Amino acid sequence: MPKFAANLSMMFTEVPFLDRFKAAKDAGFRAVEFLFPYDYPAAQLAEKLKEQSLQQVLFNTSPGNIHGGEWGLAALPGREKDARSDIDLALEYALALACPSIHVMAGVIPEGADRKKYQQVFVDNIRYAAGRFAEHNINVMIEALNPKIKSNYLFSSQYEALDLVNLIERPNVFLQLDLFHAQIVDGNLSHLITEFAGRYGHIQIASVPNRHEPDEGEINYSYLFGLLDEVNYNGWIGCEYHPRAGTLAGLDWIRPYQP
Repeated sequence: MPKFAANLSMMFTEVPFLDRFKAAKDAGFRAVEFLFPYDYPAAQLAEKLKEQSLQQVLFNTSPGNIHGGEWGLAALPGREKDARSDIDLALEYALALACPSIHVMAGVIPEGADRKKYQQVFVDNIRYAAGRFAEHNINVMIEALNPKIKSNYLFSSQYEALDLVNLIERPNVFLQLDLFHAQIVDGNLSHLITEFAGRYGHIQIASVPNRHEPDEGEINYSYLFGLLDEVNYNGWIGCEYHPRAGTLAGLDWIRPYQP
């Protein structure tokens, strides 16, 4: 039976961020994820989780200067010090929030740049993160982003991402398999789920093409959830979608899967 985490950056936006923890619990969720925690003290977020008996299952390292076009620093030559500072800060939050997985954001590559140089910086920084996180039994996630969402990100295909995981060669580094991105770039999701089983440590979902609830569009999620059961995936599935018309109004799809 799949288990779902509400993404508080996209869901329950009808209320302020700190109120979304209660909203998620009231809607039947037992776990949450979000993009970034850094606007709030870790202790404050930990208290929200405790109040609602929620588990934090994922968040990202800092994106850097979003307005300057950055979307992560871990692949950027010359920014290694900043990238590792972001990794260290994420670890502090992960420990405070008892969060088992952190997505380390790679970054956007300039047009015409030597991608192999950026890739090597990323590999080195992920190995650093893996070493730091392993001391606390925390996993590192890397995620391929489709070009329609983030053009020129270091990698867009799940196959590229898996090649990087193999190159990094650390036991606590996994794919973050976002099925929305994967369908747009790679397709053949059933193949990815079965053939990559054991290599992904977190899954995220949304409809394609509109990134709404997973009960519309071209992906048959009920089939894929059954397939995930068949391969014994026991991790969390993050609901990283934009509700069509209010979060609660769109939650009928999840009822069959809730205890």
